[in-house]
Amino acid sequence: MTLKTRFAPSPTGYLHVGGARTALFSWLHARKHGGKFVLRIEDTDLQRSTAESINAILEGMTWLGLEYDEGPLYQTQRFDRYNEVIQQLLDSGQAYRCNCSKERLDSLREEQMQQKLKPRYDGHCRGKDIGADEPHVVRFCNPSSGSVVVDDLVRGRIVFSNEELDDLIIRRTDGSPTYNLTVVVDDSDMGITQVIRGDDHLNNTPRQINMFDAMGVEPPVFAHLPMILGPDGAKLSKRHGAVDIREYRAEGYLAVAMLNYLVRLGWSHGDQEIFSLSEMIDLFDITDVNQSASAFNPEKLLWTNQQHIIASPPEQLGEALVPYLRETGLDPDEGPDPVEVAAGFHERAETLSQMAASARYCYEDFEAIDPPAAKKHLRPVTLAPLRAVRDRLADLPDWTTASISTAVEETAESFEIKMGKLGQPLRVAVTGGSVSPPIDVTVYLVGRERTLQRLDQAIGFIEARAAGEQP
Repeated sequence: MTLKTRFAPSPTGYLHVGGARTALFSWLHARKHGGKFVLRIEDTDLQRSTAESINAILEGMTWLGLEYDEGPLYQTQRFDRYNEVIQQLLDSGQAYRCNCSKERLDSLREEQMQQKLKPRYDGHCRGKDIGADEPHVVRFCNPSSGSVVVDDLVRGRIVFSNEELDDLIIRRTDGSPTYNLTVVVDDSDMGITQVIRGDDHLNNTPRQINMFDAMGVEPPVFAHLPMILGPDGAKLSKRHGAVDIREYRAEGYLAVAMLNYLVRLGWSHGDQEIFSLSEMIDLFDITDVNQSASAFNPEKLLWTNQQHIIASPPEQLGEALVPYLRETGLDPDEGPDPVEVAAGFHERAETLSQMAASARYCYEDFEAIDPPAAKKHLRPVTLAPLRAVRDRLADLPDWTTASISTAVEETAESFEIKMGKLGQPLRVAVTGGSVSPPIDVTVYLVGRERTLQRLDQAIGFIEARAAGEQP
């Protein structure tokens, strides 16, 4: 039998960190074992499911590169199949109609809680002859004795007593099927062999296994992932980073970096922190996932992203940088090749959006030089060296980092000053600030025309300052 996993989100919101990790673990498990990965949209909650949420899930999956072999499959297109199974369960006596009123159920619950009992349906309608044409729900006839054993790939063996489980509703009064029924039918029909999901579903598992048994179907193997907590130990929320996964794309995170960070939320391989996608597939083992909850750390995610930016080939990084340049309001055609910008800035950028913002001076002129930087570095003592290096740069036959470096070094030597005494004023003059890539790379990216123009402005600034005028 072919190994098959699935990711089955409910389209009542966006794809967030927790859902993305579940999808990743399911995808990795399938890829590692040569199996198939299915995307199923569980949209039976008709009031809360939206097309916008479906689009958010699909876009998030596409950005992360978690391609699926089957799907997206939609539960709302399978209602006839669910009703067929429900009728089979009714006919075999493994399900029954229930017309208990809300008042009776509320009273039963209150009485059980007063007696410090676990609230559960008491089977009042079992064996009653309730017509299909009167208002009712359909309940699954859960075994009243024995136990359900779950050999969980993450949590190990867990035993549930059937006496603790009640006869759950599998079809509502309005005729719509419920989650526990639809997921069992879908997993059975789609041949799902491994179900990897959050441990918030753990209590559903014994009920679902009993339904698999009632249908005469071998249940899949389960793996329940521990929760992801915020840095403060509380349940992950928006303030921690449980946002639409697409927001990380908008902020300039690399998809592989996000996957790398997610895979380390509960799984490890020795002390290794940075993984390529192929390494994740080769090394990931669902049985190595920790049983304890993981903490989401935005700083660690940012560090992981920076490491992947540093390691990315400039060609790939440059292509990825283009939309962020445009988003920043820059025209990639009005400056250096984005590939060269990526090569120059990759060691000092944490995100692509940050890289684009830092490279602004390469594509458009700045309004003014940073006052503290100008006061510290554009002083009368630097006037002669800046004039000299300006002339050297103007006369360069080839505009390359090597020729620029030679021009700056030889100018510094001719004035018997250290490189920093010339390099930093030059940097401030051509970028408007005191931080940039190495000076030869910076000047190369700014370009000959802009460099000479900005040096002329800086020289004028210093001349005015030397003359005691207000520039």
